[in-house]
Amino acid sequence: MDLKNLRLNYKKSTIDFKNAKENPIQYFMKWFEDALKLNNQEANACVLSTVSSDSYPTSRVVLLKEINENGFIFFTNYKSSKANDINVNPNVALNFYWPELERQVRITGIAKKIAIKDSDAYFENRPRDSQMGAWLSDQSKVIALDYSFMDTLNALETKFKDKEVERPLGWGGYCISPVRVEFWQGRPSRLHDRLVYEIDSGKWNKKRLAP
Repeated sequence: MDLKNLRLNYKKSTIDFKNAKENPIQYFMKWFEDALKLNNQEANACVLSTVSSDSYPTSRVVLLKEINENGFIFFTNYKSSKANDINVNPNVALNFYWPELERQVRITGIAKKIAIKDSDAYFENRPRDSQMGAWLSDQSKVIALDYSFMDTLNALETKFKDKEVERPLGWGGYCISPVRVEFWQGRPSRLHDRLVYEIDSGKWNKKRLAP
């Protein structure tokens, strides 16, 4: 397998450093809209990295479900490994990569549970099978290799027959409030454009980084 010769010469776009927005969330929204225009159904897929109580980093793909002035929101089981990590250390990282645009966004921030009413509102709008899934899986718990979910699913369908599916108390959202956001645009000859925003005393400072 000849990995050393796998390479691309990036040349699809540039970062206009002189006219970059003052707020990184606004700038992110522009890039996110560009990704959606390509009919990218998983433009909201990103890698979430956390650190466990024994200082081991862990990464996994999650789906971004909301962006607002406070930050970036995703949902999960509050007993999952990622939630356990956040309980110990709320400092996390998100990484978005859109190869069609030759763009990457790296976000460092602090994760905090969102309000119960906001988790309820999102859960109510989920498809019913996704709502059932939130009840069905004890996320990250070890189960038998031949474990079948059918008995549990049948019991849930009986419980919620002709009823709305309530949000499990152990399931909800986190908002990642950013403290650092880096925008990376691939450029020819590996002379990539890099724009970083860092928060200082409540204000965002912009800097350009060497490739």
